[in-house]
Amino acid sequence: MGPLEARVDELEALYAHQERTVQELSDLVAGQWARIDALTREVLRLREDVQGLSQRTAPDRPPPHY
Repeated sequence: MGPLEARVDELEALYAHQERTVQELSDLVAGQWARIDALTREVLRLREDVQGLSQRTAPDRPPPHY
């Protein structure tokens, strides 16, 4: 095997490794976006719950005087 063939083999191996790494990172980012979407929905739901509770509670009363 000549030096050119060795370089090509090394470049092919590096390319395969980088391709695998890019795919792993892409999968990771997709998973993170799914988690972000789920958390966003949860925050919106909690915000609605808090707003509903604040509308149902009695207005603040002044503290009793001693």
